[in-house]
Amino acid sequence: MSHDTHHRYEWNAIPWRKLEVKVFKLQRRIYQATTRGETKKAHRLQKLLASSWSAKSLAVRRVTQENKGKKTAGVDGARNLTPPQRLKLISTMDLHAPVNPVRRIWIPKPGKPEKRPLGIPIMHDRGTQALAKMALEPEWEAKFEPNSFGFRPGRSCQDAIRQIYNVINLQPRYVLDADIASCFDKIDQAALLEKMATSPFLARPIRQWLKAGVVDQETFMPTQEGTPQGGVLSPLLANIALHGLEDVVKKAGGPVLGRKNGIRVYQNTLCIRYADDFVVFHHTWEGIQRCKETIQEWRKGMG
Repeated sequence: MSHDTHHRYEWNAIPWRKLEVKVFKLQRRIYQATTRGETKKAHRLQKLLASSWSAKSLAVRRVTQENKGKKTAGVDGARNLTPPQRLKLISTMDLHAPVNPVRRIWIPKPGKPEKRPLGIPIMHDRGTQALAKMALEPEWEAKFEPNSFGFRPGRSCQDAIRQIYNVINLQPRYVLDADIASCFDKIDQAALLEKMATSPFLARPIRQWLKAGVVDQETFMPTQEGTPQGGVLSPLLANIALHGLEDVVKKAGGPVLGRKNGIRVYQNTLCIRYADDFVVFHHTWEGIQRCKETIQEWRKGMG
């Protein structure tokens, strides 16, 4: 479909299935290029995807129809877009338009007295973030570790629980159960961007979103650190920031030789992560201590 024929469509007449297939094929190519180490090609395909009308339409559908918070307004007060407004958003969507600060709202934490701060971007910025996520996710899915389960396509909390069960079912283990305190709010933005090593085409808007600031009851506050909880892209950014944890833990635990039925076995340390919550298993108490110290050292690199 050429770039200018798309205005013929009414919102309800958009052939969504066709668009999904088109975008998925591009995503698969990004995944494959990343797996083969063809970084330049992956970046080129990401740009192609993020500029395509198909991906833009799907991004707008995601933030105006599918997302839970679609009725929550950003700083511009806009929410619940009508179909003609959605079409307009598709055509005006620009990854390099100036970014608005996010609107701070507080939601209750289940079972806790304190509240969780969310940062709600305006619709346009939600759309562009959804677009960036579509382009970035396949690259990182090709890199992510097998035991990270939070906020990833095709993976759930149940998968993480099943994995934990499989580990402790075989033999008892010592467990380090941890989460990283206010992880999202403390991520070092420069370190994150450096780790992402993405093309300027995507790095520029991401830097802008991170730096956009927050408006809390009329007061503007700049954001020097962290990724705003509530942004469409934040869960992916947090996963990228915590990527590599499994590897670090494995090295810290070290291979331990044992014998099972006369056969030598290497019992590796295991780290199972769901976003910023993770558990580490090791069959010695010392091993767990070692892992804990290593993790504390490692996370400083990301703030």
